[in-house]
Amino acid sequence: MFSLELIDEIEALVGMHQEGSYWDFKREWYGNNKDGDMLIDIICMANNLVNRDAYIIIGVDEESNYAIRDVSQDTNRRNTQMLTDFIRGKKFAGDFRPVVTVEPMYLDGGLVDVIVIHNSTNTPYYLKEKYKGIFANNIYIRLSDSNTPSDKSADFHHVEYLWKKRFGMLLSPIEKVKLYLKHPEHWENSPSNEDKKYHKYAPEFTIDHTYEPEDGRDGYEYYLFAQTDSRPHWSEIRICYHQTVLAELGGVILDGGRYFTATPDRDGISLTEYHNWDVSYRYMVKGNLNHLIHEFYYVDDGDEARHAHNEYEGCILIFEDEKEHQKFRIYVQKNWDRKDEFANNIWIPYMEQLPGYNMDAFREEYKNMQILRRMLEEFRRNGNK
Repeated sequence: MFSLELIDEIEALVGMHQEGSYWDFKREWYGNNKDGDMLIDIICMANNLVNRDAYIIIGVDEESNYAIRDVSQDTNRRNTQMLTDFIRGKKFAGDFRPVVTVEPMYLDGGLVDVIVIHNSTNTPYYLKEKYKGIFANNIYIRLSDSNTPSDKSADFHHVEYLWKKRFGMLLSPIEKVKLYLKHPEHWENSPSNEDKKYHKYAPEFTIDHTYEPEDGRDGYEYYLFAQTDSRPHWSEIRICYHQTVLAELGGVILDGGRYFTATPDRDGISLTEYHNWDVSYRYMVKGNLNHLIHEFYYVDDGDEARHAHNEYEGCILIFEDEKEHQKFRIYVQKNWDRKDEFANNIWIPYMEQLPGYNMDAFREEYKNMQILRRMLEEFRRNGNK
């Protein structure tokens, strides 16, 4: 599903009346005898040198002052699945293939298709077998408004840039550690403390959770009660680059030490004109640091750890990206009056009365989270709208 931001961006690019380092115009879809041209265009855009998503905008006639040419009746049109299947059938080195989506949109009363080539760190993309004039092992790039000719390969320094991108050498320290956290197998325990780890290929990066929370946190949260052992054990996760602290996050030891993870973020939704939260929730966004750490520390090495992990995830919201998060907030504002439809047969764990705590507040928070999780399922079934 395309966004209004994408429409605005494509309109602006068409309005520039020129091609550029990450966008190209086509009057019509590639014919069946032009599959090679389409593939090399996609490869070049995937290997762009500006480190971002790229676009092949189909339905723009450069020779007619960049007029929109409706593609709705184009017999060669392809959707996302068709294009993905086409790319999957080609032999790419390392089996890394560009990720593409096709986004139809109306501009100036005409339908255009935008092939979005999504940015990735798997560059450079290149074939390991020749295909219709595209040579094996040649690296094709997008440079300014031009593609590398099919019988040539990109200059060395441009190829070097793409390899540096793959290996994270173009990233800041915090961006690098996010990349490294995706591969827990590349981290080693410190000889002196198994709660402290270092990256074996870049040992200047370390992560540990041996610290006590600086705020003295020792209380309960609703999601602890889903665990067999609900007693709170909090810690602080610290990520360092050399001696510099890059990030500090909350950590929680669940189920009496059977499982450790990062704590979720907290937010709330106001249902009135006032700014106080009427519904609060805990969440993570995939790709954000606390979710990367949540995935990093999970080792499926037994029923107890798996149970603790699954129960924890069953008490929070996990969003695909920040855009989904914000759209879901709007959805909840519009649909919270239907909350009783989502409240049937919600199981609430036993919560023993604790001195100094309002246990009904914990039960309400737990129930609301289960309602929100069911609403998120419906939201996704409806295409995020």
